[in-house]
Amino acid sequence: MEKTYSEITIPDFPLFKQGKVRDVYEVGENLLIVASDRISAFDWVLPSLIPNKGKILTQLSKFWFEFTKLICLNHMITTEVAEYPTVLRKHRENLEKRSMLVKKTEVVPVECVVRGYLAGSGWKDYKASGITSGVKLRTGLKQGDRLDEPIFTPATKAEEGHDFNISFKEMQKLVGSDLAQKVKAVSLELYKKASLHALSKGIIIADTKFEFGILNDELILVDEIFTPDSSRFWPVESYSPGKSQSNLDKQFVRDYLESTEWDKNSPPPPLPQEIVLQTADRYMEIYRLLTDKTEL
Repeated sequence: MEKTYSEITIPDFPLFKQGKVRDVYEVGENLLIVASDRISAFDWVLPSLIPNKGKILTQLSKFWFEFTKLICLNHMITTEVAEYPTVLRKHRENLEKRSMLVKKTEVVPVECVVRGYLAGSGWKDYKASGITSGVKLRTGLKQGDRLDEPIFTPATKAEEGHDFNISFKEMQKLVGSDLAQKVKAVSLELYKKASLHALSKGIIIADTKFEFGILNDELILVDEIFTPDSSRFWPVESYSPGKSQSNLDKQFVRDYLESTEWDKNSPPPPLPQEIVLQTADRYMEIYRLLTDKTEL
């Protein structure tokens, strides 16, 4: 049975930040991001672990960082433990495949969401007002419909609790007009390039989110990119607008939790083993499809 990791402790280095999934350590002027097998939903970290999830997130991000580096620089230095500082190499067993040495940046305090299809909070906002993040959409759209063109819908970054969709004008007030315009243009270009690749593999990227940082006055892509935690992946062969789509991403877990009696206000229950294994299979399947690699 594959070993799962709820937390990866690196005692030689100070913990810089612990997110819902990743533990981040300071390594000199750089950071070491270690992806656990934790999974979150509805602003809660679930008590169940998903086998290989941290490895898949890291290796898929590595693939996409390399794939998109001509559009935008990114923070990745290396994912190879052999290239880490010597003192880290004794932790090889815990770091192999699930860690990334990265440059430290000044993070732009906005979640940069691009939507090509109407789903999730975008669909909820549209149903309520015909508008999502300040973008007015044409009438008559159904759940899961492809949008006439991809739209940029930023959200506030919340350390705890839920992110809130904001308008582009609100983003401009937060980070400045020039930076906001650049982030929007780069986000849309990243989405378009990755979407074409995914479609060639039979996958629709319905929406995704990016995080950016600034380093030496340059825009840098950080965190993760086009993973099943940060994106909606729909198989082309089963796509049918007007309903919820079959998926190869975290939505599978959200859908299961929605079917239970959990109130989302108290600690969540463990996932049944069947759901854990199906989630792990979906994550591995999207990794295989997008990268053409059969192993991590």
